[in-house]
Amino acid sequence: MKRGLVIEDNEDNMQLITFILEKNGYSTIRAENGRMGIELALKEKPDFIILDIQLPDMNGLEVLKEIRSSKANKKIPIIAMTSYAMSGDREKLIEAGCSGYIEKPINPEIVIDQIREVIEDKS
Repeated sequence: MKRGLVIEDNEDNMQLITFILEKNGYSTIRAENGRMGIELALKEKPDFIILDIQLPDMNGLEVLKEIRSSKANKKIPIIAMTSYAMSGDREKLIEAGCSGYIEKPINPEIVIDQIREVIEDKS
């Protein structure tokens, strides 16, 4: 069973994302902030990461850069999940090292397909 690390500070979003993943056969690890997310990425070595970009302690891009430059697998799929919906944001996040991009509010019917597409391409 593949394990996903979900880095998300909003409890409602965390519940929804982990519910969708677990309902579809993935186990989940939860991190409520960026620092915890980095620590768990290094310690647990998940198969993929869902990363909120707006976190309370550090910007999601900083989390992304630290994970990408760490001992963690540099090829681990990291999917940005954000309410940033400005033109060009998706491209900026992909260029910065994200493997995928999902806009909030998430659509449960679509999000698992988007996640699977990224995970299967990178696994």
